[in-house]
Amino acid sequence: VQLVESGGGLVQAGGSLRLSCAASGGTLRNYVMAWFRQAPGKEREFVASIDWNGEMTDYADSVKGRFIISRDNAKNTGYLAMDSLKPEDTAKYYCAATRGPYGSPWARDFDSWGQGTQVTVSS
Repeated sequence: VQLVESGGGLVQAGGSLRLSCAASGGTLRNYVMAWFRQAPGKEREFVASIDWNGEMTDYADSVKGRFIISRDNAKNTGYLAMDSLKPEDTAKYYCAATRGPYGSPWARDFDSWGQGTQVTVSS
């Protein structure tokens, strides 16, 4: 499955953004989805994941209570709603997918990746 992210941009601290991940070349309901991010000079890190039907979600501690991952399988699209953004959230955000199993926070377990969308939070 091919993934394309959108929705990144420049926002002030405390602001909100909603990222989208559009899938093609496959049926998204067959895939676990996740969002990762990578800041300059840092390793790619797990942000959130959602199971095939959207019934289970997991979040990195750093984003719990501020970010919400969701999906619309009918639209073959996943989302990441980000509120109360902080400068430390600045990174390139990547959408990823795997057929399973659900529950891994490790990038190596995801075999489909988008090109990423930049999120910059100013203080």
